[in-house]
Amino acid sequence: MNKALVNFIVKKYLRFDKKNPFISVSAILAFIGVAIGVMVLILSMAIMNGTAKEFERKLFTMNYPLTIYPKMANTVNEELLNKLTKEYPNLKFSPFVSTQAIVQNGDNMSGGMIFGVIPQNEAEINPIYKEAVKDQLINKYDLITGIGISDKLLLTYDSKVTLYFTELNPAGFSLMPKMKRFNYLSSFRSGLNAYDKAYMYTSIEALQTLLQKEPNVYDGIHILSDDAFGDIEKLKITLKDEGVGIVGWWQQNGNFFAAMKMEKTALFIVLMLIILVASLNIISSLLMTVMSRRKEIALLLSMGASSKEIKSIFLRVGTIIGFGGIILGIILGFIGYFLLDTFDIVSLPADVYGSAKLPLDLALTDFVSIIVGAVLIVLVSSYYPASRATKIDVIDVLRNE
Repeated sequence: MNKALVNFIVKKYLRFDKKNPFISVSAILAFIGVAIGVMVLILSMAIMNGTAKEFERKLFTMNYPLTIYPKMANTVNEELLNKLTKEYPNLKFSPFVSTQAIVQNGDNMSGGMIFGVIPQNEAEINPIYKEAVKDQLINKYDLITGIGISDKLLLTYDSKVTLYFTELNPAGFSLMPKMKRFNYLSSFRSGLNAYDKAYMYTSIEALQTLLQKEPNVYDGIHILSDDAFGDIEKLKITLKDEGVGIVGWWQQNGNFFAAMKMEKTALFIVLMLIILVASLNIISSLLMTVMSRRKEIALLLSMGASSKEIKSIFLRVGTIIGFGGIILGIILGFIGYFLLDTFDIVSLPADVYGSAKLPLDLALTDFVSIIVGAVLIVLVSSYYPASRATKIDVIDVLRNE
């Protein structure tokens, strides 16, 4: 059977069948279902990737690329800081002391984590802090808070606030409150509500004095690095015998990103089922076509057509329906991507998601996975009915039909 005849039969089977309209309707539904499935998958993966990257950017800002912490008492100190500064001139270091505190202004109170830092060092590694400080002179008991805290406490420049700290009383094994007046200087806006409502900064000298820490001992050192994954390995070697540990921002938020990855995988599988369900219409449509065209198939086989040629006819019909749906889905997916990325069709609460605009970022690997998955489902769905078409009993069909 020549190619022209095969193409003619394929086109004939793809036309709307007026005698059996349900077959054509089933094929149309399969086409639309595959297209919708591919489109939804493209948009969903783009949103998941964009959201993950947006949170990663925000977390990176407030969590610092690398952080050194003590494994034993007094191991993170000025001597270690000087050593690292000398050995790694390409890195920026900011030592800190931290504790929990309650801040009060009038009858309003709020709690959170307060960091004592060296302003010059912190401004070099933390753009959020730098933006809040600008060129202001930071005194010992000046306070910088997240915008959530300052709004809640109704703070204005140079407001006098009271900070309450707790310290363990070794004699009575009790927590004794300690209070100190601070001058409110300014606020920072990180873009993440959790940080804006819980983080505060002051001078490192203030916390060292209030917590009765030695002047040259720190709770940790934040590090700015352009290659955190590479530098952490070098620093581990340097810090091997120093009684300290080091973690990267990805390790501090490992559970969060693992959950995001699992959610993305689960969403991919669930949405791929849309294409799988649509492919069932391809199977039913082709099987009904085979049953309604039994006489034609038997005649073709009796005239010398091979089983391979018959199979290829129905395989092509199924793949044209499926691949057509995939192509339409890709086009609709990218149109949707463009519209969502260009216009504010979906608006998000910035204090919850870190951005008012819906973040989109379609990775090439995700796009390829979607297309490969859809193609495999379509091929498998087309193969079974095509193989059934070759199993027709020619003599029995011609005798009875």
